[in-house]
Amino acid sequence: MDLATLRDARPTALPDAAEACEQLAGALRDQAVEWQQEVICRTVNSGWLGAAADSCRTTLAGTEHRLTSAHTELRTLAATLQSGGEALLLAQARLTDALAEAAAAGVAVDGDGHVTGSQEGDFGQRISAALIDADTVDRSLAALLAAHTRAATDGTALDYRGFAPDPLSPPVTAPDLLAAAFPPATATPAEAAAWWRSLPASEQQHLIATRPDLIGNRDGFPSPARDQANRATLAGYLATYAGRAGAADQTKLAGFRAIQARLASTTRGTPPVLLLGLSDTGQGRAILSFGNPDTAQNVSAYVPGLGTELGNVGGKDGDRAYNVWKAANKADPTRAAASIVWLGYDPPPGLDQLDPTSLGVMDDQRAKAGAARYADFLAGLRASSHDGPSAHVTALGHSYGSLTVSLSGQLPGGDHADDMILIGSPGTDAEHASQLGVASDHVWVGAADNDPVTYAPDPFSNLTGDLGERWFGRDPASAEFGAQRFEVADGPPHSFAAHSNYLDSSGGGSLTNIGQIVTGHADRVKSQPYR
Repeated sequence: MDLATLRDARPTALPDAAEACEQLAGALRDQAVEWQQEVICRTVNSGWLGAAADSCRTTLAGTEHRLTSAHTELRTLAATLQSGGEALLLAQARLTDALAEAAAAGVAVDGDGHVTGSQEGDFGQRISAALIDADTVDRSLAALLAAHTRAATDGTALDYRGFAPDPLSPPVTAPDLLAAAFPPATATPAEAAAWWRSLPASEQQHLIATRPDLIGNRDGFPSPARDQANRATLAGYLATYAGRAGAADQTKLAGFRAIQARLASTTRGTPPVLLLGLSDTGQGRAILSFGNPDTAQNVSAYVPGLGTELGNVGGKDGDRAYNVWKAANKADPTRAAASIVWLGYDPPPGLDQLDPTSLGVMDDQRAKAGAARYADFLAGLRASSHDGPSAHVTALGHSYGSLTVSLSGQLPGGDHADDMILIGSPGTDAEHASQLGVASDHVWVGAADNDPVTYAPDPFSNLTGDLGERWFGRDPASAEFGAQRFEVADGPPHSFAAHSNYLDSSGGGSLTNIGQIVTGHADRVKSQPYR
């Protein structure tokens, strides 16, 4: 597709046509309902029996089938036209915005999209990308419309065979051309951020309002945009799960309600709360931020561990993230802080819920799955629009979450944090702090002396004789590991309570030290001797 064709196109005609198809589909549905109630039901209930009656009922059922098939075909065609029109409008908006900015900068653009001028910038790249995307949509849409035409011509459009619980309202399975127009899943957060910035503000708002499912969890997109989209998604989840009776669904509903309550709890003097991620995948996923990480100078992202459920994001782990925000704000009130609780994975169950026959907490598979997503999230924080100098970013993991955080730093390109804090850690799958993606003197360890999780031994340590090995590698609180151990309260003896105090007021100097680390004041951190 050339520049003039995209610039002068009228993609709004496609959604208009989609609306006409929906209206016609509705009329066919009404006709099918009337046919079933007024013709088929009366015939069945008439008492008419025999071969002729059977033949008649078969013929009547065939007519009903053709009516419902035509209804389905038109709804599918409408969805195709709608998504195709939206995708072309998106490409056209990107082109129009690039052309307007180029003209304002005194950059000339010829009919092929080539730019000339003293400040060419990225105008040529943006124009080319919009044209390529429009051409891709155009070709896909043309192929889909050709298939619909063939189906209408050869009669297969009247013979829909898909299964539907309600035959008068079968599912629509049209390809989502608008979703295909977004950056692919393989795009980096930086590429996603650049794509978003290429959109006019009006188109950004339109996408947030109409397709929050494509916005809310996309790393690299701005935090306020993700928050708006996820609030809309949250409203949908609340309505959906309120109508489900299963125990797992009711647990998710309670989690969504806890998040809703947290979002509504902002008061004078407290930071704004942003919902940066939300999904009903697995046990449920959510990301909450106290403060806007796109404008904050000090940003921390806390990953909870054992036993964390969706409701904890709005509950106790939300409290802990807020405590970190208060500690950072107290440590350096001159620089804005944002404190995030990140539940983008399914942690193992808590020690009180653990199935003795399960190895869920004994292996690192869940942590590895979460590590890749956490690394992308941190990369997205770096890539999303930021006012002023780049933020100081701290990766913070508790319990099994510390394994997730440390594994993210060991991934290729996983060096997205300035500091890393590991509290209540059973190990990192590493032998030395220098392997975690940040300098070893920026790896910080809080290990309460009465926290049993931090002593969980390597099951083979009795064979090797190395008592400094923990379940997931070298003890992070040991001198051999090479991290910085900071002061925390010992916690009560002979209890798992010591494992949960690090981000609470009962953690002694833990929160104060974490606040100093999050704000980049390493010289103020109180150290504790190695084990």
